[in-house]
Amino acid sequence: MKVVKFGGSSVANAVQISKIINIVTAEASRRIVVVSAPGKRHGEDTKVTDLLIALANAVLAGDDYETALMAVIARYAEIQKDLELPEAVVFTIEADLRGRIENRGPNDLQFMDTMKASGEDNNAKVIAEAFIKKGHPAKYVNPCTAGMLLSDEFGNAEVLPESFEKLAALKNEAEILVFPGFFGCTKAGDVATFPRGGSDITGAILAAAVQAEVYENFTDVDSVYAMDPRIVPNAPAIDLMTYREMRELAYAGFGVFHDEAVIPAVQHEIPICIKNTNRPEAPGTMIVPERKFEQTEVAGISSAAGFCAIYIDKYMMNREVGFGRRLLQILEDEEISFEHTPSGIDNMSVILESKELGEKEKIVVDRIMNELKPNDVSVAHGLALLMVVGEGMHYAVGQAAKATNALADAGVNIEMINQGASEISMMFAVKETDRKKAVHALGGAFFS
Repeated sequence: MKVVKFGGSSVANAVQISKIINIVTAEASRRIVVVSAPGKRHGEDTKVTDLLIALANAVLAGDDYETALMAVIARYAEIQKDLELPEAVVFTIEADLRGRIENRGPNDLQFMDTMKASGEDNNAKVIAEAFIKKGHPAKYVNPCTAGMLLSDEFGNAEVLPESFEKLAALKNEAEILVFPGFFGCTKAGDVATFPRGGSDITGAILAAAVQAEVYENFTDVDSVYAMDPRIVPNAPAIDLMTYREMRELAYAGFGVFHDEAVIPAVQHEIPICIKNTNRPEAPGTMIVPERKFEQTEVAGISSAAGFCAIYIDKYMMNREVGFGRRLLQILEDEEISFEHTPSGIDNMSVILESKELGEKEKIVVDRIMNELKPNDVSVAHGLALLMVVGEGMHYAVGQAAKATNALADAGVNIEMINQGASEISMMFAVKETDRKKAVHALGGAFFS
């Protein structure tokens, strides 16, 4: 049994929906289908979720929302017409949206979740009808009825443990099940949505609940590539990688899906396969708990911009018990998360996303000066992080030398270097302006 998830670009219009029907029915094991709201049909288009957010904001502001409402309905009407479904489908969607607006409660965050969730919910109903019209037994599944229980943190909900036992019953259903992603219900019965990567989260939860053979995540690329193809157009594809490699690479810019979204599948050791809706015959990338590898083998190189570093110097820092804890306590007090903390005997650095520090930079620097009494504190902005990742690196000699020599030959100065405790990754911080040059240099060294 397979759980298959299709993202917004895969369900953006009737042509794409016809493709997913063919993909699902090509294999009898593809029994649970998780769908997103319709995404962009072309580069300048607007996602249905964004249209729904605009509609909800108009309602909350007390403005006339008819134009915003009609924009949403028009998207579904186009899909209904092109799939040759009855007009009643669109009337039902309009009634559903108006009902959500008219029955809104006092909690604005919960209302926003209710409106956003309608994108996936109504699309799942349309797609179930499309399966049936083509002669395939299928049915829409309401997440709340099925047992997708979530915490009441609207916009940032988490699945409750008891959901897995309830959702496990879905494996006994005979039809193709079309399950809307992104949302569930609280114990009080209110609609709540997951955070970023919501439909990926739904698919991972269902795969874990029914103990699927594999969780297939369909997107618009053939596979995961060893480097960002926008930077290195001829980057090699990754056929097989481990969860750990995926996590390390996704952390620094691998954007196929949000790595935290697949945690339920990872925890239950369900293999994940990334495939292309537009080229389903391509093998894709399989992500598994463990794999065989060669020594020195590197799986991929990722990069991401938008980081900064706080540098702290204090003579005899290494003899001052609790210095690191007190530094990180300041960040915790200011609700700032950090990425890396390389240190020396008299200095310590903290790397974090620039947006995390934001307007709190002066507060943080002042607190460090006043509470830790360092000799110097400075903040460097405009950094990019590069990750060289591979299970085989744990057993290899000279990998760091290979990387640093490549960067030196390319004229890229290394601002900072850090090797993960697992020894399957190396992190390099460079200036954002050197990011692309650095990726090319590392790619040449490891994937020549």
